[in-house]
Amino acid sequence: MALTGWVLSASAQYAIDWFKVAGGGGTSSGGAYTLSGTIGQAEAGVMSGGNFTLVGGFWGLIAAVQVEGAPLLEVRQTNGLVVVSWAQPAAGWLLQSTTALLPGGSAWTEIPPPYQTNGVANISYTEPTPLGNRFYRLHKP
Repeated sequence: MALTGWVLSASAQYAIDWFKVAGGGGTSSGGAYTLSGTIGQAEAGVMSGGNFTLVGGFWGLIAAVQVEGAPLLEVRQTNGLVVVSWAQPAAGWLLQSTTALLPGGSAWTEIPPPYQTNGVANISYTEPTPLGNRFYRLHKP
């Protein structure tokens, strides 16, 4: 059985025909190129040829979990940091995180205030980008 990953553009196709069958998947893009993968994830390491380099590794997910009635939560990565932010007013809402979303409930850990604020419209929390998965939610005790 052979699995092939494809990088597609308007004028060319490139095959990545070395692979390891593993879990995970997602999409990465830059410039005119987009690479999508599922079970043909590259082995951790660096592969290169010609003008192209592919750094393989393991998929991690950093995401917001929306809670009914809570302010809308936004999560973004920038310069090796994760920034979690939400709009004011948000009286009584506390930020929590977990590394797994489990059927029947997850173990959420509170990230205690004080949080950062721009003084007017937004509240935020910043931390270094974690390894693996991290999910954030607002909780009102």
